Amino acid sequence: MKKFLLLPILALLFVSCEGPMGPPGRDGQVIVGQIFEVNVSFDAADNYEVFVDIPSQIDVYPSDIVVAYILMGEFEGRDIWEPLPQTLFFGDETLLYGYNFTLADVSFFLDGTVFFDSLPSDYTNNIIFRVAVLPADNVQGLDLNNMENVLNYLDNNEVIKIN
Repeated sequence: MKKFLLLPILALLFVSCEGPMGPPGRDGQVIVGQIFEVNVSFDAADNYEVFVDIPSQIDVYPSDIVVAYILMGEFEGRDIWEPLPQTLFFGDETLLYGYNFTLADVSFFLDGTVFFDSLPSDYTNNIIFRVAVLPADNVQGLDLNNMENVLNYLDNNEVIKIN
């Protein structure tokens, strides 16, 4: 009886399957995040909002994460980047730097209770922002509040400067 069972098992081992080759698959691609930097000034004529086109060399997909940072100063020769939104307090008044985005552009804006026309130009002119466009699949566990972590995460940490 054992020889009888052994024969079908051996036959299966020596039989190979053949048939037509399946359709070719798509080429794989490495998707990495990218960062761009922009210098903006806010004024009443634009209702304290600035629209910036995402550079054409950056592809933004609906599943991507877009995070923005503002340059708040420098300490010991290193830039201090804070994530947006960022709120500043002037006594009882507040100033908020915020942003929103589409797949084609990013909007930076001022909000808050402070009278924007009375702000010193340091708060409205030549404000530097960085925007990181990151694939959502690969950022799990990454601290997006820390710009240095985001830069270290990227294979290519080149920052595209638009102006």
